[in-house]
Amino acid sequence: MIGLPRRGRKVVPQRTPGELDAMAAAGSLVASALKAVREAAAPGMSTLELDQIAESVIRDGGGIPSFLGYHGFPATICASVNDRVVHGIPTADEVLVSGDLVSIDCGAILDNWHGDSAVTFGVGPLIDADQKLSDATRESMEAGIAAMVPGNRLTDVSHAIERGTHAASARYDRKFGIVAGYGGHGIGQEMHMDPFLPNEGSPGRGPFL
Repeated sequence: MIGLPRRGRKVVPQRTPGELDAMAAAGSLVASALKAVREAAAPGMSTLELDQIAESVIRDGGGIPSFLGYHGFPATICASVNDRVVHGIPTADEVLVSGDLVSIDCGAILDNWHGDSAVTFGVGPLIDADQKLSDATRESMEAGIAAMVPGNRLTDVSHAIERGTHAASARYDRKFGIVAGYGGHGIGQEMHMDPFLPNEGSPGRGPFL
C-alpha cells in the first residue's frame, strides 16, 4: 500500500510471458514468507521474531528482502498490529497476545524482479468488531479483483473497491471507511511502479485492462 503519487500520464509496460513467470516466482517467494510468518504468529511471539522468520525464508529461497533499507526502512516486513494502519516497524518489545489483529506486508527481490504482498489475520479468535473489519476489508478487495476484466478501465477497479466497502457497511450494520490517499501499485523491476490504483473513486478513467 502506497500514498498518492503526483499526477501525470504514465506508460505501463506490457510484460512478456517470461517476465510474467519471473514476477510470479518473486510473488511465490513472498507468499512462502507470509505463510511462515502467519504460522509462527502466536501469543508471546514478538514482531521482530516474525521479521527474522520472513528474512530467513526469503534469503533461503535465493531472494533479497525488498523492504530492508528501502528509504531507510529497517526491516524485512511491515508489522501493523491492531490500531496501527500500515507500515509498522517490527520490534522486540511488541509481543503478540491472543486477540490481536495483525497485518504483515512483505516484499522480496528474486532475479531482479520484485514481489510484494500482505496478509491480515487474527492471533487466535478476534472480537466481533475486529472480525467484521477483517471480513469487510477482504470483501472489498474481492470486489476489486472481480472488476479486473478485459475492457474495464483502471478506476473501474477503484470504484468496485469503494462499492464493496459500502456494501460491507450495510451487510454488517457498521460504518467502514477507506484510508484516504492509499492504494495499490504496479510492480516489476522496481517495487513501486505505475499505475497507482486508488481504493476509491469514479469509474471509467485510466488505462484499459
